[in-house]
Amino acid sequence: MKNKFFLAILIIIILLIIIFVYATFNPKNKVCFDKNCFNVEIASTPEELSNGLMFKKSLDKDSGMLFIFPEEEFHSFWMKNTLIPLDIIWINSNKEIIFIQHNAQPCQEENCEIFTPDKKALYVLEINSGIAKKNGLEINDKINFKIN
Repeated sequence: MKNKFFLAILIIIILLIIIFVYATFNPKNKVCFDKNCFNVEIASTPEELSNGLMFKKSLDKDSGMLFIFPEEEFHSFWMKNTLIPLDIIWINSNKEIIFIQHNAQPCQEENCEIFTPDKKALYVLEINSGIAKKNGLEINDKINFKIN
């Protein structure tokens, strides 16, 4: 009886260690500006690029969505069916911020405002509204990211 109890405790401890190691070292998609990092969902397929954060009711403060386009172009965004205000950050192939749309507001109507940068971008990052200013993000800031 004593041996079964100790075996059960040992198995529980091993499982807890495995869970801790997985949670600590599990690589996540991250986008970083200096010391400010965001865990991101990736949008790269045509459907993901089209839907983005539509209908999402909330976004963790250190999270976002990174859109990875097949080509560097003038990628336009709108807030149609988006439920939360966002900062939209366009990033070129050199991984530099080229344009920031602060506080883009949700739009539930047919004709929503369209946001387009004045330079070509390869990536676009959407994060909660106000976070770009709070973290001091500016044009020409460099980005690095770890994508799995």
